Amino acid sequence: MTDIYRAAERLMGMQDADWRRHASPWSVWTRFSCLPLMVLAIYARQWIGWWALPLFLLAGAWTWANPRVFPPPADFGSWASRGTLGERIFLARNRYDVAAHHIRVAHVLTALSAIGVLPLIYGLIVLNPWATVLGLVATILPKVWFVDRMVWIHANITNSKPGDPLPDPTLPHERTPT
Repeated sequence: MTDIYRAAERLMGMQDADWRRHASPWSVWTRFSCLPLMVLAIYARQWIGWWALPLFLLAGAWTWANPRVFPPPADFGSWASRGTLGERIFLARNRYDVAAHHIRVAHVLTALSAIGVLPLIYGLIVLNPWATVLGLVATILPKVWFVDRMVWIHANITNSKPGDPLPDPTLPHERTPT
């Protein structure tokens, strides 16, 4: 399960500047539109046939561009910004003292999200709107909870409170190798 996070990060090709931009609440909240747009494009094949393919490619382009199109926030203290900063810490958890219970919960939430993909795929194959919506919700809700867990990780590692102003998103000091 550990490698899925790094694989996703590599697939997105995120650099430091991209992460700073992705910490914008606009980026975080609009990110939740990516999967529904892809699902809609796939589902639209029943109405518009092959014209759904350009819509799917547009949704894929939006998924890649989303973390890059918004300017970095002036203050990184919001829930959304701290979720992004916490995700960076989580992805580098081998270099930080992330509590084991946070890692366990992140794995469980990722697994729940993956399970939600099953009815989503079924719904898209047979064009069942109820299975599609159920799968979409079952995939996205654990992801929202995952972001909240990343906020906790950020708060624990930085000894800060979510909502407090945070003008600099500098990551905390890494632990000393033993």
